[in-house]
Amino acid sequence: MKVFHALLGIVLLATSAQADGYGFRTPSGNIYCNGSLEGGDISCTIAERSSGPVLPRPGWCNGYWGHTFTLNRYGPVQMECSQAAPRKSSYTDVAPYGETGHFAEITCQSERSGLTCRNAEGHGFMLSRRVQQIF
Repeated sequence: MKVFHALLGIVLLATSAQADGYGFRTPSGNIYCNGSLEGGDISCTIAERSSGPVLPRPGWCNGYWGHTFTLNRYGPVQMECSQAAPRKSSYTDVAPYGETGHFAEITCQSERSGLTCRNAEGHGFMLSRRVQQIF
């Protein structure tokens, strides 16, 4: 099993308090993620899916539901309501199938069957065009 590192797409902001961020996509471009090494969180979006959302749309969400999943280093996954339509990513940093990345307390594995991310407590998600799961 190969490993892609948190150095993947790291952006060092030229400020007095440097913040490290990263962004990557799966080879298909259908799933893309952004995160913060400092905050220890990751947010992944699946552009196209063939199934309904994992959780029912809350009444307060008037936007796109069931595409964006946020995971912090501790605690359960949160699904986000987005005002922007999900679309495939053209990020240049790609997480090849079969590779695992470690981002602070979060580990993500890119497979042909989908992208799985989990935190230190074992909470996480699996995203694929066919199935999305929260655990």
